[in-house]
Order: sequence, then C-alpha cells, then structure tokens
Amino acid sequence: MTPRLLPRALHPGAWWLWALGLAAAASRTTNPVLLALLLAAAGCVVARRRTDAPWALSFRMYVVLGGVIVAARVLFRVVFGGGSGETILLTLPEIPLPDSTGLRLLGPVAAEEVLGGAYDGLRLAAMVICVGAANTLADPKRMLKAMPGALYEVGTSVVVALTVAPQLVESVGRVRRARRLRGAREKGRRALRGIVVPVLEDALNRALALAAAMASRGYGRTGGTPARTRLLVGVLVLGGLLGIAAGLYGLLDASSPAYLGTPMLLAGTAVAVTGFALGGRRVRRSGYRPDRWRAAELLTAASGLGAAALALWADRVDPAVLNPPLAPPVWPDVSALAVAAVLTGLLPAVLTPPPPPPVPAPSAVPEEATA
Repeated sequence: MTPRLLPRALHPGAWWLWALGLAAAASRTTNPVLLALLLAAAGCVVARRRTDAPWALSFRMYVVLGGVIVAARVLFRVVFGGGSGETILLTLPEIPLPDSTGLRLLGPVAAEEVLGGAYDGLRLAAMVICVGAANTLADPKRMLKAMPGALYEVGTSVVVALTVAPQLVESVGRVRRARRLRGAREKGRRALRGIVVPVLEDALNRALALAAAMASRGYGRTGGTPARTRLLVGVLVLGGLLGIAAGLYGLLDASSPAYLGTPMLLAGTAVAVTGFALGGRRVRRSGYRPDRWRAAELLTAASGLGAAALALWADRVDPAVLNPPLAPPVWPDVSALAVAAVLTGLLPAVLTPPPPPPVPAPSAVPEEATA
C-alpha cells in the first residue's frame, strides 16, 4: 500500500466542503433519478469512509429525517393542494373555507400535486442528508481546532450544536442496551419513559462535563486587543460573510445580475479573510500538530465543488433534465453531464485513504501487549 493510501482520518474541512458541494448540486435539481443517485453516492462514501466514533453513527437518523421531510411535503400538497392538475388520483371530502383565505382543504388530489410535493421534498431531504454525511464523517473536535481565531467562539457553539444529534443517538443506543441487559420488556409508549429520562440525564451530564473541561482549559480568555480593533474585526467578518452569502446566491440564481455572483464572492472572501487575520490576535490558544491539507483532502474538496460546478453547468445547458415537467407526468430523463456531476461526488469513496482502524478498549488489550 502506497503511503498516500495508508489509513488515516481526513481533514474535517475537506468533508464539509465535499458535502456542501453535494448539497449545492442537489439544490439545482428536482429530478428524482439524479437525486436518488446523489444520495446513493453520499451513502457509499459514508459507508466506506466513516469511523467507529460516536458521531459516525448518526447517518441513519438523517436518512429517516429525509423520509419524514418527503412524507410531510406530500401530505402538505394533499391537504392544501389547491386543485391544480388534470390527472385526478382520488377525491377527498372538501372542507369549505372562506374565499378570502385563498386556501382549500382536501378535495381532488391530482398526480401533479403529489409529484411536485415528492420532488420538492426529495430535494430538501437530499440537502439535509448531505449535511448529515458531513456530520458523520468529520471529526467535530478536529474541526473546532481548525477554526480561525476570529470564529473560534462562534465555531464552538456551532460544533456543540452539530454534535447534539450524534450524541443523542449514542445515548439512546446505550440506554437501550442497558435496558436489554436488565431484562426490560416494555415496548412502545411504556418504554418511552424509561428511555427519555436517562437520555436527558446523560445529555445534562455531558453538558456539565463539557463546561468543566472548557473552564479548566481557560476558554474565553482574550488578548489585550483595543475596543476599536474588536469593532473593526466584527464589521469585517460580518460584512465578509454577508458578501460571501450574496455571492453564492448570485452564482446559484441564474436570474440575478452578474455583479452579484463571482465579483461579490471574491470581495466578500477578501474582506472576511482580513477580518479573520485581525481577529485571530484576540484569541490565545496553543496549536498542537495542526491538520495538514494533503492530496486526499484537496481531492475530496474538489470532488464536492466539482459536482456543484457540473450541476450548475448542466442546469444552464439543459434545464429540462434537472427540473422535469410535472404535467403531464412522465418518467424523468437524465443526461451524461448530470450523471457526471453525481459520479464526481463519488470519487472520495475510492481515491481517499480508508479510515484508521478502531482503537481497542482497554479491557480488550491482551496482557502480552501491555507487558
């Protein structure tokens, strides 16, 4: 095995750029075939590159959440369908509402409305699952270590918020295993009380332990930066981030003016980088073996961004393929360029090094190895 393919954990920033690129590609299409291929690519990368860490067990939860989103969107279209569409599937008893509301409850259910809800829901579910893939693959602790100094406090809050879901999944699994060992046989609502209370207690203990660890490490210490400099840093960082958001919106929206795309994105990035450089002086922290960006990290980030770029190109070349018509209902077509965008996002599954093997528990280490 060549050194570049030796097992190791990739930089978490590379996984986030890859996942955000896939989410951006998913946002450009409502084609269910392409979205299904995109989800399959994300699932394949997660299955091949995730570790045994607690946060790596949450991908299934995001898939379930995506299914709930699709079902909710379809149900919303059935309840508030509006009566548009010629292919009537069934007719539900309609609840009359005043004309001033402009709404209609139930009534005829058209296939176009159901398909529209399913397509929109699948696109939103794909974006959520892509973000969940990043949360599954990226180590939040290493991500926090790589945060710029100006965003360290905000990054801490974001990282803690993102790790809530994986920790809850781990807590639920641990409580269920403990219940099975005790011989608990309750199911359904009766078992809910025995699971929710220990999980909330575990979450509270984790929060207290985290607060104690942050306090013992001097979290919140700031350097002697003047008030004017702090104000300037805040203005530069917020202004830069707003510029980046406007630039991304201009790139993703084809109807926006040209100056709102790449020029605004570059200007916002320059302002934000300047703010980060000045704000980094305010935070005092030690750097120990910082994560390096090597070929695998660059390839992973390029894979996600390349998928987004190809999807954007495909949307401009043949928009009917990425957004198939709903009336009349037809099987959606796919193009070679759109499939190439999906396959680009699959590259990290085969071209990046595998994750490091799990560390055995202390009780599982043989005595000869510890002697």
